[in-house]
Amino acid sequence: MSIAQSTGFRLSLRAADPSATGRLRSRAILDIVLAYGLILATIWSPRPFQQWIYLLAAAWIVVSTARSFPGWNALGFRTGGFWRSSWVIAAAILFAALATAAATRLHTLRQPVSGRSWIMTFGGYVVWSFAQQFLLQSYFLHRFRQLIPSQTKAALAAAGIFAAAHLPNPILVPVTLIWGLCACFVFLRHRNLYPLAVTHAILGICVAVTVPGPLIHNMRVGLGYVRYHHRTAPPLAPPTAPASLFTRLQHFWS
Repeated sequence: MSIAQSTGFRLSLRAADPSATGRLRSRAILDIVLAYGLILATIWSPRPFQQWIYLLAAAWIVVSTARSFPGWNALGFRTGGFWRSSWVIAAAILFAALATAAATRLHTLRQPVSGRSWIMTFGGYVVWSFAQQFLLQSYFLHRFRQLIPSQTKAALAAAGIFAAAHLPNPILVPVTLIWGLCACFVFLRHRNLYPLAVTHAILGICVAVTVPGPLIHNMRVGLGYVRYHHRTAPPLAPPTAPASLFTRLQHFWS
């Protein structure tokens, strides 16, 4: 089933024009290469260079999205398909409950010491989860579908770069690959971003509080993972809600 059949949206109104199709593909390639390159550069750069690269990456994503804006519905900002795809939220809640119970029995469950700490730590991560799903589905998957006729191959490509952004974390890479594939297939079928963002937040917080910090390096990726030192790490993973906006991209997609 094609995207048009499953969601009612066409990939491009100019698809019948070969020259327009060529320009669309060239623009998609440029967007993917520059956006992903800047994201990786941010993840692997030390401060203070990281802050400037982050701002450049954010600016490029905003500009390139506005330049080739396909409409809010095509990007997943719609009400249709919400309830049909909300099963992923229920599945995430069930998984989180089981993982929390297991972590409690194994004495590995970690949590902030106060309610305010919960809000400060995980409130920001909820917003960051939405941003990550926008990048995965509405930005990268949308462009891969312009380049790759096969939905399955496009989903594999998007999930692959999503997981690769979590290198060299040996736990987050396979976890994000599995979730990335699932999210892409659900999005291709129902074209709604909201349930995926909620699910991402649930799963991310679950991993943060159930997996020991030294084992997962407190959810760090890239240079942050390499430079992680357990003796100086706080008791709960700070990457889930970084203190400032730009540092969120240091732990991008974590």
